[in-house]
Amino acid sequence: MKKRSSGGTRYVIAALMVLTATACTKPFPKKACDIIGTTEEGIMTLCTVETTRDSLFLRQHCSTLNRKQMRSDLFETLMIRMLATVNDPHNPGVGIAAPQVGLSYRLVAVKRFDKIGEPFEFYANPQIIYYSPKTSEGREGCLSIPGYAGQVERSVEIVIRYENPADCKPKQERVKGYTAVIFQHEIDHLNGILYTDRASKVYRRE
Repeated sequence: MKKRSSGGTRYVIAALMVLTATACTKPFPKKACDIIGTTEEGIMTLCTVETTRDSLFLRQHCSTLNRKQMRSDLFETLMIRMLATVNDPHNPGVGIAAPQVGLSYRLVAVKRFDKIGEPFEFYANPQIIYYSPKTSEGREGCLSIPGYAGQVERSVEIVIRYENPADCKPKQERVKGYTAVIFQHEIDHLNGILYTDRASKVYRRE
């Protein structure tokens, strides 16, 4: 999800991991390894609707991550690089999903505006199991749809179920407000849905 144009805070990635050739044998296929390991560190290439190939890819339903994948060094590298990408000072966001960096897996990072310090946190295999009947319409943008924004109606409260990447254990959480909007936006990406599919209006950003 594209960061609201409010100046934003710059973030620094403290840890950088080096990807070795052997890490790409398993548990991810070679194509995924090539994407994660394009460089040893730093910002990943974003998939955008500006190209037909990317547009079709962003419409795919993503695959579930397994424990072997989540416990791998390659998965750690992926999270570091996704975090660097969403925190790009030239193109910052408040959330990012794996398909936006060319990987069809159920992984999202969300900025937790509802927590002290507003940290980014990762969620593996997330799903929304409850949407509040009460909704609100708000402005949304997307890193994969550069130059545009739209008005989207979302539930003001949701319940998410996911696996914690740190220990692979299932968890459940109730989320409200703007953070709930980010979760809905990012989890839509995992199901091939873009915010423009739900928008009442789409327009060029100023």
